Amino acid sequence: MWSIYRLLVFALAAASGVTPVHLLEFCPSAGPDCHSDDDAASTSRSSQRAVKSRWNGNVSELIQDLDQFRVSCKKLLEVFPIDEVSGNFVHTVKNCIFSKSIPTPLKGPLSLAAVSKDVIEGILDLDVAVTQSTDFRLYASGGRLLPGSEPLAHRYGGHQFGYWAGQLGDGRAHFLGQYSNRKGEIWELQLKGSGKTPYSRSGDGRAVIRSSVREFLCSEAMHFLGVPTSRAASLIVSEEPVIRDKFYNGNVKTERGAVVLRLAKSWFRIGSLEILSQSGETDLLRKLLNFVIDEHFPSISSNDPDKYLVFYSTVVNETAHLIGQWMSVGFAHGVCNTDNFSLLSITIDYGPFGFMESYNPNFIPNTSDDEGRYRIGAQADVGLFNLEKLLSALSPVFTHKQQEEAKIILKGFVNIYQMRIHQIFKAKLGLLGEEEEDSYLIPFLLQMMEDTESDFTMTFRQLSEVSHLQLHNRNFAQMWALDDLSTHQHFSDWLNMYLLRISRQQNDGDVNRQNRMKNVNPRYVLRNWMAESAIRKAEMNDFSEVELLHHILSSPFVTQETAEEAGYAARPPSWAQRLKVSCSS
Repeated sequence: MWSIYRLLVFALAAASGVTPVHLLEFCPSAGPDCHSDDDAASTSRSSQRAVKSRWNGNVSELIQDLDQFRVSCKKLLEVFPIDEVSGNFVHTVKNCIFSKSIPTPLKGPLSLAAVSKDVIEGILDLDVAVTQSTDFRLYASGGRLLPGSEPLAHRYGGHQFGYWAGQLGDGRAHFLGQYSNRKGEIWELQLKGSGKTPYSRSGDGRAVIRSSVREFLCSEAMHFLGVPTSRAASLIVSEEPVIRDKFYNGNVKTERGAVVLRLAKSWFRIGSLEILSQSGETDLLRKLLNFVIDEHFPSISSNDPDKYLVFYSTVVNETAHLIGQWMSVGFAHGVCNTDNFSLLSITIDYGPFGFMESYNPNFIPNTSDDEGRYRIGAQADVGLFNLEKLLSALSPVFTHKQQEEAKIILKGFVNIYQMRIHQIFKAKLGLLGEEEEDSYLIPFLLQMMEDTESDFTMTFRQLSEVSHLQLHNRNFAQMWALDDLSTHQHFSDWLNMYLLRISRQQNDGDVNRQNRMKNVNPRYVLRNWMAESAIRKAEMNDFSEVELLHHILSSPFVTQETAEEAGYAARPPSWAQRLKVSCSS
């Protein structure tokens, strides 16, 4: 039996670990030799912080014929009941986890807009050359089924913007099957934008180029930033017209359809459990929980009478870690509904996200979020809300005692999150050890950044690159973010505190500190203006900037000449401030 003390110690101990990231070297270009072929799954607990590891597999070992590539739905079909109603028409679904649903092929000529070699070769064991074939474009867009595939759409519910929304589900996504790669990993393949399902509600089941480019680029960018995330294998665009009202203002436009082939160890989310609990399907709730625990939480014994409580404690802990990692890179998800929160605590469902530019706790990337519920500074609060809803969903399988213990575990979320944030920002400032003033030094800096509207990413990056002497002399030539920060009336006070703090770190010279900081402070993130520039070209069938961004963001901690020439580390252009993103996709 797990006591509440052991559960909290488990969570806090896990929160205290900071795994270092390997130092990356200067990269002169954004070519294939510049970005990594990382074979580590970003969702693996042992490699979440790994940013770059060269994959050395022999090309001859890769699958070079798509007919030899097989997926399987057998495990899920054997374990879970399937919707008794067949067909892609919308209906209320009961007593099942999945509905069978066939993708609707995209119309018109298909183009391969982007491909992740890291995913194709490192996870799917495919020779990247196969992606240039017509067969691949069909498989990766829903026009042809992979060998072994029996496509499914997942039933789930969720709290959206704080309110129970009832049945939601995969309204435009199709689960193709599980793939077991040669490293023994099991990945679930899914198409997004592949047509209607029983869960499409009033939607058309499609996704457009702009949202698909953003999902592809951000999934991969987040992985190489070291943030747990789903992955994207490819992006296929078509000539199929798709009608969208981008900002829900009556300005309807015709866009083009696209499909992303994406992967995760599991696509189950909090809403997967909520719909079963809300519907009174307790036996199925227990069956799904057992499956998730057995498949994805090997440290939890299937015979432990407290296994659901241990599962809950783990999700609380890992969710705190995930949101901390979001904050470390200035990432705002944009739509933190319970149906978008993974049970494996990975980032999923990229929609109106944004990377914060000027530091602002009230940064809201989603123009549909009128009240700012999902502003970047509220993400931890929303995480807590979502975990409360997870606790409610688990209530039918908890004893009264376990229910009370779960409430105590939930109260520990704030402390775990705050501890993690403190550790993260200490690392971002290159601080070693623990000193009392650290808890003042960090918020002091953030307040100055907010007051001066200093750039979040580049302020920390330039602090990583500047020497002790430059700091002392306030020599910030060509360091535009630090130059902005230095205009604050209290900057000298903070700087003196910081210089004294790092000078007390024994055997820690400039080079060690700079290298350590550069490993956790990226130079490049997917800013909205960068994505928008690539999208505009992609909509004209020019995918060069999508490819460029994909390569550069595969090595975000490395200074790259092509990125510098493109202005990706420069002050954002003035037109960037006028950009808007919404839930329309």
